Amino acid sequence: MTTTSRSSAPTTPRQRHESGSDIGSGEPAESTCKRRVDPSDPALAHAPLRRLPAQQRSMARVQRMLDACAELLDESGYTQLSTTRIAERAGVAIGSVYQFFPDKRAITQALGLRYLDLFSVRVTDRLAEMTFAHWTEAADAVVDEYIDMHRNVPGFRSLHFGDVVDVRLLDADTDNNRVIATRLRELLTSIAGAKDDERLDRAVVVAVEAADAVLKLAFRHDPDGDATLIAEVKLMLRSYLGRHFGSE
Repeated sequence: MTTTSRSSAPTTPRQRHESGSDIGSGEPAESTCKRRVDPSDPALAHAPLRRLPAQQRSMARVQRMLDACAELLDESGYTQLSTTRIAERAGVAIGSVYQFFPDKRAITQALGLRYLDLFSVRVTDRLAEMTFAHWTEAADAVVDEYIDMHRNVPGFRSLHFGDVVDVRLLDADTDNNRVIATRLRELLTSIAGAKDDERLDRAVVVAVEAADAVLKLAFRHDPDGDATLIAEVKLMLRSYLGRHFGSE
């Protein structure tokens, strides 16, 4: 998956100096030559960070910023989100926010990438525990994990995988649903035993786009999701994938 790259934005009095201490953070800036990522959160490796946190305390600070972003999205939406509010909710100085992120969009993008990795881990674990006659039956597990995240993961119902902000939030060159489809195709081939070819790629893209549309409808007026529409999504995916691959 191609990751988003960002050019350095001009600094302001509220943002960090390229060297020295972070204005307003009260802490020394971390050396750019020591860039490493906590393996517990690989999403940050692809996030639009000004610099990657090199120490555990910095990683914890960035995680608090993402948690705060998720809470605020659920409370008031993306329009009302700001770096100042994120800093206040996370309990960090505004300079700490600008040490790592250039703006609220970058924080939201990092959160979307966190959701994508969490979704992948959850689907992987679910598929590893399942026994099924054919890989197409894995579609139910994918839907179930999405539904559970929508109901229980802070911020997910407001952001999903970033489409609320930008249809290309996860990757500057690819639509969000295409990024998700690529990740799911990898899981279906590596764990569920699907044959990785152009036909599977096309089918997963269609399945993701169709499921995304109906699931949005299911949650439009029901915070827990309309159970009837959720059942229709599963039926639609089983029928569509089964028709193309069920005899293989």
